[in-house]
Amino acid sequence: MIHPTRRTATDADFTRRRFAQLAVLGIAAGAAPIAASTPASASASAPASASTPAPASASVSTPSASASAGPPSASRPHYDRARRLAGDDPVLRALVTALTPGSDLPDLPAPAPVKLFDNLVLLSAGWVSAMAVLTDDGIVLIDALTSPADADNIIVPGLRAVGADPAAIKHVVLTHGHSDHFGGAQTLADRYGARVHMSPADWDLLARTRPADAPARDLDIADGEQLTLGGTTIELHHTPGHTPGTVSPVIPVRAGRRHHSAMLWGGLNPPSTVEELRTFLASVQAFRAVMRRSNVEVELSNHPNDYGLERVEQLRRQPPGAANPFLLGGPRTQRYMAVMDAMLRGRIADAEAPTARAVAAPHTCC
Repeated sequence: MIHPTRRTATDADFTRRRFAQLAVLGIAAGAAPIAASTPASASASAPASASTPAPASASVSTPSASASAGPPSASRPHYDRARRLAGDDPVLRALVTALTPGSDLPDLPAPAPVKLFDNLVLLSAGWVSAMAVLTDDGIVLIDALTSPADADNIIVPGLRAVGADPAAIKHVVLTHGHSDHFGGAQTLADRYGARVHMSPADWDLLARTRPADAPARDLDIADGEQLTLGGTTIELHHTPGHTPGTVSPVIPVRAGRRHHSAMLWGGLNPPSTVEELRTFLASVQAFRAVMRRSNVEVELSNHPNDYGLERVEQLRRQPPGAANPFLLGGPRTQRYMAVMDAMLRGRIADAEAPTARAVAAPHTCC
């Protein structure tokens, strides 16, 4: 539990390139447009003030995991349910796209650093992001991007750009043991004396695989652990599936006098085997209960698989006092997890199909 460029594209560059990449991604994955209406049950659970409408020029396609040309499959009802739950919500539709078999994570231009909330900073390389939680006694960094160069060129100057001192980094919490999340951690530990936290299972993963730029083993994250710094307490929950020891934080965030609870799902790209997929699904269900208990209203991601970078630009442009696009509200964050649940059930059905082929190489990122 815890409490946080390459080049900075212009707004016009970002919008034009992002929408072009989404269109290419939809075509490559066999995209089928989603229905333009949100189910009544979904509409009722998402207050209008919390909604994030997609720009008119940015139609987000949702790939259909069950192609219309083929015979019905056991997975189709689950994928169809996910699409119904998503309705016309661009955040949920992006999640469906990300979890559809065959979809790849696009390589996106990096946005300038931005405060998503008064005490939470996004530091992004475009296709992968870190979050810095600002406290009265220092900074908790969640993930450390891909390399020592990212630490030097994105994290350090990004914190300075928002008025924070990178020397105040006291803790680096790693959501999992893939190089796009731990790459800059040892650099920050060596330079600023920051402690590096990761789950025991993923420390073991690094010991087995010995990747470049892996941090030296430091502190283990226990399931449900609370990391407190400067009066801010971040909860860290084990959510295995993406890796054996993926961790998902619950983070208190502030906007003026308003306080909210945010979640960051630690690793979205599903594994390949039925057993691992079932573990992933169990993690979704357990973390959904944690979110309910913590009254989570804010959804965050460390990859652009949730319409997140589009929301960053919306936040940057909107007038003071407008609704924060990352503040979804409790019912909508719960529906986000319900969409993930349905998509994983579809992936399990696909993996259990007689024609399913085993994937030999494990996924190593995202």
